[in-house]
Amino acid sequence: MLLQPIRIITSNTLLRASISSNACFIKSYNLRRPRRAYLYVPSSSTRMLEKSLTNKSDTLIYDLEDSVAPSQKEFARNNLVNFLSNNSHPANLPTSERISVRVNSIETPFFQDDIAAILLIPSVTMLVLPKIHSPEDLDKVSQSISQRSSSRPPRDPIKLVASIESARALWSVGEIAGWKSRDGVANICALLFAAEDFCADTSIIRTSSREELLYTRSKIALAAKAFQLQAIDMGMLRGECEEGRRLGFNGKQAIHPDQVPIIQSTFVPTEKEIERAAKILRQMEVSHAESKGAFGLDLGDGKGGKEMIDAPMLKQAEATIRLAKAAGLPIPST
Repeated sequence: MLLQPIRIITSNTLLRASISSNACFIKSYNLRRPRRAYLYVPSSSTRMLEKSLTNKSDTLIYDLEDSVAPSQKEFARNNLVNFLSNNSHPANLPTSERISVRVNSIETPFFQDDIAAILLIPSVTMLVLPKIHSPEDLDKVSQSISQRSSSRPPRDPIKLVASIESARALWSVGEIAGWKSRDGVANICALLFAAEDFCADTSIIRTSSREELLYTRSKIALAAKAFQLQAIDMGMLRGECEEGRRLGFNGKQAIHPDQVPIIQSTFVPTEKEIERAAKILRQMEVSHAESKGAFGLDLGDGKGGKEMIDAPMLKQAEATIRLAKAAGLPIPST
């Protein structure tokens, strides 16, 4: 059914929203696969590369950095190029939107060779950049990409994921998130939190409570959201996944394939959240038909309690249904 624009009046502000006559209104949106799990794959291991072909991670980070010994850097780079360029199994390769490569830092002698090799692979559209401390670091990356643009076919801007790993990076995280390429060859698409590197740089001592990283994680997530970027959290434990989602992160890094389904099942709305969002959208339509703005949603506490629903909560409900649909979760019709 076509969406019908409605006007919601709240706090003396006229807002426009689009909802349909059932909770499946989101069908008309341009839905993209949600990026929840980011699995690292050591590029020096041919076995791991082959195993990645059957992994269901939303994003595969083919790694040339930390998981590769210095003596194996050139081998890993060539190994990855051959793997992603191998025409013997093109149908089995991950789709381009799922492929990313973590190159070595701009501070290393391996960076330029990494960029030169990876940009020749058409299926690579995303780079994970370790040790980005400032927007000037991103300028250097963009310049390296631009210098090699003439040697490869025209393509869309490369998507960049900036890894926040230091006190200096956190200090500049807003500028990093708002960075723009001067020549249009690259766009920043996400911020990634590298917790262990960050703790090493700042002398923070990790504890099971994770309280010592709450400020850092919150600041990274908020900076990402301020510039419509993805926010990728640290670690793996289910408790960390749930906590990361509450802080506003979109997904999490994984170092083992078994961690992927845990991440994917956590960074989506719960059944209860989806049901509540569907009720809000349905009731808002009814409220609009009655020329009302805000309305009371039954709390289901058996005492007749109601929760006041207005435009901000409608926005949250729309986001919940949008993510649920993108993740292929069922949406109740009432």
